[in-house]
Amino acid sequence: MKLFQKEIKLKSYPRGYHLITDVIENQFPEFKQVHQGVLQIFIKHTSAGLTINENADPTVRKDFETFVDELVPESYPRFIHTYEGPDDMPAHLKSSFLGNSLQIPITGGKLNLGIWQGIYLCEFRDFGGSRGLVLTAFGV
Repeated sequence: MKLFQKEIKLKSYPRGYHLITDVIENQFPEFKQVHQGVLQIFIKHTSAGLTINENADPTVRKDFETFVDELVPESYPRFIHTYEGPDDMPAHLKSSFLGNSLQIPITGGKLNLGIWQGIYLCEFRDFGGSRGLVLTAFGV
């Protein structure tokens, strides 16, 4: 059994949905030593999330943002956790809805994603800053 773990810092991204598959593959080449296994990705923040979806057409990312912003509007009048700004509590809810970790199969030293799948950083804050990820690959 092989086990590799690394923490990386992502650059600061603006609010939106950003493909980070290449960043993960480039900053964590150790996963390529796993023939069969799993890559777990965990984001160490409560106002951003992770998901896997369409990696080709950028309108998918825009539609994600539009829908999720309408689902959890910043103008919701009953939020009481507002002292970090109007985007803070909605960001916490969006993070919980989409999640903070992913598990991706590794097959033959490669991420076994579908042909149109990519890993997204879901940035829910206007000024979220750099985001930390814990990457763990394990298998044989």
